[in-house]
Amino acid sequence: MVATWDLGERALLMAEGGQDVLIGRVAHVTTSIPGGGEPGEVMIRVRGGTEAYIAYASEPLDRGTEVVVVADRGARSVEVTPLNFQ
Repeated sequence: MVATWDLGERALLMAEGGQDVLIGRVAHVTTSIPGGGEPGEVMIRVRGGTEAYIAYASEPLDRGTEVVVVADRGARSVEVTPLNFQ
């Protein structure tokens, strides 16, 4: 797998063969994520558009929080963590 990090395009990972993958993508929380195993929703830019995914996080995240995908749980479900630039 080859990873390309370009902050202009946001975090983008490309797998061999040019297939899009979700891990490393930046997303925005659209439905608050309560944490503790309860899901919320994020919007992720993929395949030339923006798509909604069920999202889980280890901590509560408010609507509008910018996050990064850290795991693909399958079935349009991802695990996210807050994106912090410091």
